Amino acid sequence: MAQARIGIVGLGTFGINHLRCFRQLGYQGVAKLVAGCDVNEQLLEQRRREFEFTPYTDYKEMLEKEELDAITVVTPDPFHKDIVLAGAEAGVHVMSEKPLDVTVEGCLEMIEACRKAGVLLMVDFHKRYDEYHVAMKQKIAAGDLGKIQYGYCHMEDRIEVPRDWFPNWAPHSSPAWFLGIHFVDLTRFLMGGAKGTAVWASGMKGKLSSLGVDTYDAVTFMVNFDNGATVVYNTAWHLPDAFEAVVNQGIRLVGTEGLMECDSQDRGTVTCCTGDTPGMQTHNMSFLRERYDKQGRQIFQGYGMESIADFAYNVNVLLEGGTIEDLGDYPSGEDGLEATKIIAAVHESIESGQIVQL
Repeated sequence: MAQARIGIVGLGTFGINHLRCFRQLGYQGVAKLVAGCDVNEQLLEQRRREFEFTPYTDYKEMLEKEELDAITVVTPDPFHKDIVLAGAEAGVHVMSEKPLDVTVEGCLEMIEACRKAGVLLMVDFHKRYDEYHVAMKQKIAAGDLGKIQYGYCHMEDRIEVPRDWFPNWAPHSSPAWFLGIHFVDLTRFLMGGAKGTAVWASGMKGKLSSLGVDTYDAVTFMVNFDNGATVVYNTAWHLPDAFEAVVNQGIRLVGTEGLMECDSQDRGTVTCCTGDTPGMQTHNMSFLRERYDKQGRQIFQGYGMESIADFAYNVNVLLEGGTIEDLGDYPSGEDGLEATKIIAAVHESIESGQIVQL
């Protein structure tokens, strides 16, 4: 069996999940974590000690010196493109965190570069891998809801995310880019790859800007799709610190024959109250569950791992002589492009106050 040799660019808040994933795939002989890159030298050394890889502060040097089969890109949104293009030029397969890029032109450039190089381009739209959403997909595909007519989604973060996690980067993003794009891709996935045709949006500022983080508190937008459905999305990242979960999220779709909804935050799983938290807390055990194997090694399960692991499995298919066409359904560069088209149009609509046609 092929064992993909992996490098990771960006080892911070979400990069640690990529490190965890490829380390445990190494236990199983599926992938080998070879190298990691981050501009923060203190963080880089900390991660190197924990996960045992060759460290780099320059991704181009990493690509030049290491014999890699693939890289994953886990940097802030505006920096994905150059790294993906460098990966394509080096002939390695690439997974990028969402959004693929914050411009349509950037997405097209990345897709074309990977196509010319003959390498795989995936986007980590991990909500496709949530077991609850997979069940929704199966029922919709079976025709249980009939023709989807409308729906609505919400995804909201506690204020700690932009205020404490990303205070320097959040002003260059928004809750639509950071959160909404997840559910844009999910609804497209559930509706068989439907494409957006028109977007209307509004954005609200006030709370975060008062704290010195100049970004939207909330963005609400409505998308018309080419299958006739209309979906409304509510996104925000200024929920109070006392809210019970870091992320509050859910989706509801209504069709001619029925409806389906999923509260992706409160699934009746673990709730707790301890001395160091402001109240009852809920935990998304579907996203990440910590376990230990028979050798006492830390293992993480859940869709937060499965979406990343799927990249390694796809790369192994290619290393064993398969083609990209053999991989079946996966979140592709083209899916990243369609999601970026919609979110870019969201911000255009906010600025213009007009409906934007896609």
